Amino acid sequence: MQRKQFLRALGAMVGAGALGSVLSACGGGSAADGLEPVASATGTSGTTTLSAEEIAGLKFMREEEKLAHDVYAALYSVWGATIFDNISQSETTHTETILALLDKYGVADPAAGKAPGEFEDPELQALYNALIAAGRASLIEGLKVGALIEETDIRDITEKKIGTDEADILRVYDSLMCGSRNHLRAFNGALLDQGVVYVPTVITQAEWDAIANSTMETCGG
Repeated sequence: MQRKQFLRALGAMVGAGALGSVLSACGGGSAADGLEPVASATGTSGTTTLSAEEIAGLKFMREEEKLAHDVYAALYSVWGATIFDNISQSETTHTETILALLDKYGVADPAAGKAPGEFEDPELQALYNALIAAGRASLIEGLKVGALIEETDIRDITEKKIGTDEADILRVYDSLMCGSRNHLRAFNGALLDQGVVYVPTVITQAEWDAIANSTMETCGG
């Protein structure tokens, strides 16, 4: 996964160039990105076996959706802005939807027993810490963190979709993508209300404009 633009934006938010060395290894959860290969898992039906790439993708998305929830819940406690509370509740649904797939295919849950702000993936742990530091600087910076998370989610889900042909996984990924597009629209609107025009750093400007300038969607489960 290419995350250079994301890391550059995050480094600018927290004003710490050293962040790049901490987070540059954040590969997005596939064996090709440097993580240890994961053994295949068989579903409860006994007929479907996931590849290591599919398993790693689900585990990464489980924690990435948890990260989004935990960041927004923390920023709501700091700023009291309802946008953070509303979207954090949506992220709870997202991460529990991924958990249902992990359970179906007998894959260990990386978030099991983890408190808010705690992650199995050390790069996601470092990322959470950096995002919280950035979002606490001001309400506007918190909203920018939200926009950054959502454009990153869109890129990550797109990549994870390439690695699977399982209909149920693709259906969930499509639902998560729809939710992230709605969240992006919400953060974009909140930033515009603050007089801020957000410049995307993970997806292209054309992709951002196409999403931000379109209407809210009704997303399936």
